[in-house]
Amino acid sequence: MNHNLKLLQPYPFQKLKKLLQGIPRNTSLKPIDLHIGEPKHTTPDFIRQTMINHLGGLANYPTTQGTPALRESIANWLMQRYQLPTISPETEIIPVNGSREALFSFAQAVIDSTNNKSPIVICPNPFYQIYEGAAFLAGAQPEFINTVAENDFRMDYSQLSDDVWKQAQLVYVCTPSNPTGNVMTLTDWEQLFELSDRHHFVIASDECYSEIYLNEDNPPLGALEAANRLGRSGFPRLVVFNSLSKRSNVPGLRSGYVAGDAQILNKYLLYRTYHGCAMNPVSQAASIAAWNDEKHVKENRSLYRKKFSHAQNSMRDNLRIRIPDASFYLWAHTPISDTEFTKRLYGDYNITVLPGSYLGRDARGVNPGENFVRIALVASLDECKEAIERINNLLDNLNL
Repeated sequence: MNHNLKLLQPYPFQKLKKLLQGIPRNTSLKPIDLHIGEPKHTTPDFIRQTMINHLGGLANYPTTQGTPALRESIANWLMQRYQLPTISPETEIIPVNGSREALFSFAQAVIDSTNNKSPIVICPNPFYQIYEGAAFLAGAQPEFINTVAENDFRMDYSQLSDDVWKQAQLVYVCTPSNPTGNVMTLTDWEQLFELSDRHHFVIASDECYSEIYLNEDNPPLGALEAANRLGRSGFPRLVVFNSLSKRSNVPGLRSGYVAGDAQILNKYLLYRTYHGCAMNPVSQAASIAAWNDEKHVKENRSLYRKKFSHAQNSMRDNLRIRIPDASFYLWAHTPISDTEFTKRLYGDYNITVLPGSYLGRDARGVNPGENFVRIALVASLDECKEAIERINNLLDNLNL
């Protein structure tokens, strides 16, 4: 077996299951699960119907690169969403089976240990655990940039020494961030691009929460948009990952894309032809329909906006919640340890959230996820209102 497998930690939800094992839930209250970022809004009917109408496609093998129609729909969406003058459906876009599998496999294609015995992959901290697993299985060492409230949860690149940056081959960023909801600014991108130019590492920008934003007139800045605004023609050493899961409430569809540097994507496409991960024709047809429609996405955002508005107006101040720039998470500071808070909330109030420390790692003497919990506002508005009331009750009892 691959010796790097021993480096993998249990997934956060496995840790959570162990933490809560044996704790009796308060069965007088309906369970409300807010620990996992799985969209619960209804999948649009037109996407369902498109799948039904194209079931005949199951009789055909799909190509790894996907159909021209799918790539063109993604390209058109990218140009409209990010004000791009052009992007090539032939060379700068690859459909993928959700952003997760692509974020993981991308490291295998990028990391080269032949001339560097200690390649480094840089990640934000706290973070989506796929980044760390991808680094280890590619034979690289993850290094972390702590994102903390005192710095508005931004990535402070100065935390890492020049020697670390010199060994970096891949940098994962998540914008809007999971779990903090922070969006990278143009200045953030300019600094990261300068580091990439100096040290020649590849940037993987995870943007799967890009369409869950609260200000309809101010969509989050994306990496391709930032590169275009800064005059970086061809998106050098930059690849973006996104999916339909959150945007269109189709997490089971497993549909997304990678887009960016054509030279990198050419090699990644070669990797994927061996990887055996082509999107099935039925999913491709449904994806085209989803990318071509914005009405359902605006309706989706409206539902989240109502939930965040209620949370902002109703949740106790001592949680110090920060309404995110985008995404559907509350990153809430706990008055007791995040694990104890999670256990009390689960046992006494039948609500499941995720301890922030399970999303972080100790780096430079601190785990920046400690004393936070991630609350995914994915349930219905009424359930989220009920959950916030119960959380407030726990906070009031803790104060007593």
